[in-house]
Formats: sequence, C-alpha cells, structure tokens
Amino acid sequence: MAQVRENKGARKAIVAVVLIIFTIIYMIPLFYIVNTSFRPWADIREYPPKLIYQPSVAAFIRIFTARAVYPPGQAPTEQELKDMSTIERIVYKETNERIVRTGDLPRRYLNSLIICVLSTMITILLGTTAAYGFSRFPVKGKDDWMFFILSTRMLPPVIVGIPVFLMFRNVGLNDSHLGLILLYVAFNVSFAVWVLKGFIDEIPREYEDAALVDGYSRFQAFRKIVLPQSVTGIAATAVFVFIFAWNEYAFAFMLTRNTAQTVPAWLPYQMGVLGFDWGAAAAGTTLFLIPPMVLTILLRNHLVRGISFGAVRK
Repeated sequence: MAQVRENKGARKAIVAVVLIIFTIIYMIPLFYIVNTSFRPWADIREYPPKLIYQPSVAAFIRIFTARAVYPPGQAPTEQELKDMSTIERIVYKETNERIVRTGDLPRRYLNSLIICVLSTMITILLGTTAAYGFSRFPVKGKDDWMFFILSTRMLPPVIVGIPVFLMFRNVGLNDSHLGLILLYVAFNVSFAVWVLKGFIDEIPREYEDAALVDGYSRFQAFRKIVLPQSVTGIAATAVFVFIFAWNEYAFAFMLTRNTAQTVPAWLPYQMGVLGFDWGAAAAGTTLFLIPPMVLTILLRNHLVRGISFGAVRK
C-alpha cells in the first residue's frame, strides 16, 4: 500500500510539473505584451533588448491620445515645461511630442463593449429558449435541424464576407452597431444552442412535471425550475460567446470604418507620426484583455462547474 501511494504521489508530481511548464509556455506571449507596454520608447527598439529598465506609462498615454511632433527649433521653453501637466511632460520626454486631443481608443472600446454585451445577451436569450425547445419537445426532424444549426458555425467568415458586405450596404447596416450585433448573434447562437441543450438535457424532467401538476404553466416551469438549475451552463456559455464576439476581427474589419469600429479592427493600424508605435499597440492589447479576464474571474465558479457538468451521469 505504501508503494502504491508513493507511485500515485510521484505521478501527481509529474503531472503538476508538466502543467506548470505548459502554463509558463502559454503565458510567455502575455508576459511579452505586458512587458512591452511598460517599456520606454527608446528601449522597445533597442537590440539586444534590456532585461532591466525603468518602467514607463507613456505607451498607455499614447494609445489614449493623438499627438504631434514639435518642429525643429520649436522645443518648449523651461517655463512651458513647468506649466505642462505630468502626462504631457512624460510624452514629451519620451517622443518629443505634444498631445493634440484625446485619441480614438475610448470610443472604440465603448463600441466593443456595447456590441459584445448586447450580442451576448441576445445570443443567450435565443440559445436558451431554442435549446429548451429542442430538449423538451418532440420537434419533427430534430437531428436535421440541430445539424443545420451547427453547420452555420462551420462556415468560415471569409466565405460570406462579400455577400454580407453587399447585403449590409443595401439595407444600411454597414458601419453600424446593430449590424455587428445581428451578425455576431447569427454566428454564435448555434454554439449557444448546442451547448445549452446539453445542460438542459441533464435536468430531470420530473421537476417540470411536478411543477405542471401543481398548476404551473409551461413558461412558469421553465422560468422557475429550468432556468435556476441551468444558471451554471448559461454562465459558462455566456463567457465563451462574449470572448468569441470580443475577439472577432474579420467582420469588424470588413463592415466598419468609424462609427461602430471595434478595438480588434482599429488597434493593428495605429501608426504614429514616428512610425508604428509598438508600445502603444502593446498597451492597447493589454487593456483589451481586461474585460474577458474580469468576466472569467467573476464567473469562474460557474465556469468550472459548467465545463464539468454532465461528466457524471445518473
């Protein structure tokens, strides 16, 4: 018995070491992005790169502002430097620039939040009701319908890019929040239906039958019995749907230019007057990662239970 316990302990230790190694490997790109976002302008282009440097928030300032370079011979005087705000002084010392106005990132960030939050809510609403219908009612041709719904997820966006662009242009949905919301719902609802149907299938029908016998309507049974027990699955599905919409690039690039442009379509093309600003791009990417991370952390308990839900069957 002692030998068996030692072998199990050794196997667990090996598995733990392997998982730690893979975690470190997967975290390297994230570390590189965050590290670059705090590097001063001169250190980003230095080769070989410095391992030790003085961290700077100038890249975050640059991603939030539009700037212009001081012309030769028009550098600010000592008094003007003293009158500058701390933010303006940081930018000037690193890139010899002055802040002209607030940049476009706040607006693009707000666009991403509006489009992704609304599309996720609509997707979960449609996905939950459709999944409940497929799970509880004898739908004719159910397997064919389920396969058709899944097949919409198999379609690469580039295949329908031109038809969708022409259709949206004709109906006036190009560069609009509504257009991207409808498009993201159309592409993500299939995923939501398939995942949520699996969760609802695991909820015993006897609970609903008992509620119906007690005088509940079908909708009341769905709202008071099924929904509370499927919260875990809904939360897990919402996290994935939100991440899919938040990271989407192809449609956002093809269908938006200004009004509804999201961060993924805007961020790669941030050319400053001094060339491509890698520090600002890294800072914008770091900020872009925050909402999915916060949502995942807030719903982590539901997410863990949701991933393992149905692993042990009756």
